[in-house]
Amino acid sequence: MTVGNRRLKLTNLDKVLYPETETTKAQVIDYYARVADLILPHLKGRPLTLRRFPEGVGNPGASFFEKNCPKHRPDWVKTTPIYVDRRAGEIDFCLCENQATLVWMAQLAALELHPSLSRATRMEQPTVLAFDLDPGAPAALRECCKVALRVRDLFGAFGLEGFPKVSGGKGLQVYFPLNTKVTYEQTSPFAKAVAQLLEKQTPEDVVSKMAKVDRRGKVFVDWSQNHQKKTTIAVYSLRARERPTASIPLHWREVERTAKGGDPEKIRFEIPDAIKRIEKEGDLFEAVLKKKQKLPALDSLEDS
Repeated sequence: MTVGNRRLKLTNLDKVLYPETETTKAQVIDYYARVADLILPHLKGRPLTLRRFPEGVGNPGASFFEKNCPKHRPDWVKTTPIYVDRRAGEIDFCLCENQATLVWMAQLAALELHPSLSRATRMEQPTVLAFDLDPGAPAALRECCKVALRVRDLFGAFGLEGFPKVSGGKGLQVYFPLNTKVTYEQTSPFAKAVAQLLEKQTPEDVVSKMAKVDRRGKVFVDWSQNHQKKTTIAVYSLRARERPTASIPLHWREVERTAKGGDPEKIRFEIPDAIKRIEKEGDLFEAVLKKKQKLPALDSLEDS
């Protein structure tokens, strides 16, 4: 297959990667090729962790996260050396700079793409503040929408605009673009303080601690993604769930409708619906790459 001016060898195209829907590797590759124009701006220049499922989601034991860009990569796949820690040392992460690289990753059965919140050239400087809202059963997506609206309103009081997306899993994520000179030493404690404030206001609905024993029936506001060594599921990435769902941006009105009792299934998107959605809406996350916003002072939360 020729992608751009690159020649790729694609194999095992009829292999089923999602048994429940009989979704094949060919369909996964086709999905990523179709969404390339939208997903690539959100991946370019960012160290990328791949979550690969060579035997499909029905065999999770054979899956793995891959930080080191595979040594058998084509010579045109770009990488970036990032120091991780004393044990791992410096790792060559993949960079996904073009459609050919994206298709090559799909050929590897890299169902999930997890970029850094930073660009490789300024790893100490996140471009966004991110919240991952994860429900503990029986809480579900509707409860996440309610918490997302509270997060939106809290930041709205400071004049900051947030952008929601379904995670493609159980929950919801809200991104606040910064695109200014800020470090994780500022964003991480601020995100933690927001989570703790929400928990303090409604401890029956929200939890800020990671322990699963505390999360039953509540929404865990995961602030810990705001860390230089962590990565977060990319917008438009597929998820390795039973069905081929994708992480898709939402309008706030859709979040409001779901919070008020609307059908949560209307904001879950599998491959065919995700493609239709993207063709209709374009990139609802485009502002996350461009909008400049200043993080409020941490002590400003005390008056909220």
